[in-house]
Amino acid sequence: MQQDIGTLFDKYQDSVFRLALSYTRSVQDAEDICQTVFLKLLHAPKLRPGSEKAWLMQVTANESRNLLRSFWRRKVGALDELLEDTLPLRTTKDGELFAQVMALETKYRVVLYLYYYEGYSTAEIARMIHLSKTAVTTRLQRARNKLKTNLEGAGYETADQFGL
Repeated sequence: MQQDIGTLFDKYQDSVFRLALSYTRSVQDAEDICQTVFLKLLHAPKLRPGSEKAWLMQVTANESRNLLRSFWRRKVGALDELLEDTLPLRTTKDGELFAQVMALETKYRVVLYLYYYEGYSTAEIARMIHLSKTAVTTRLQRARNKLKTNLEGAGYETADQFGL
């Protein structure tokens, strides 16, 4: 079982980290969530082959929401200005897109990440974050519109260069 955990960690650590980062906007919190998720995997019952990624994404979403609701998180100020240089993708066209995605509200950021970066369908996202498929589709559309507006407001002639 230990070898399986190591293989799953190598394969999905980046996805778990990125989803947690999209929720928390904090590298350190995302690392903590990533660690917690894989520790939970150690104690999880045997998962069906092929369902590991979905389980990891579900647990990551739950852990991220728990952190955001926690007393500690609500009472501690954000250190976003200190983290600006540590977030990935800051120097390229993708970095501009990443910065604009990270500026969106959490509910929009998460569905964009799961849909575009992880490749989940709206039905799968709905199950993961406990919403209806219609709500996920609506959030995706609103997120795209907000992202397009933000990119055009940031001086890009058109958001088409980002595929929006």
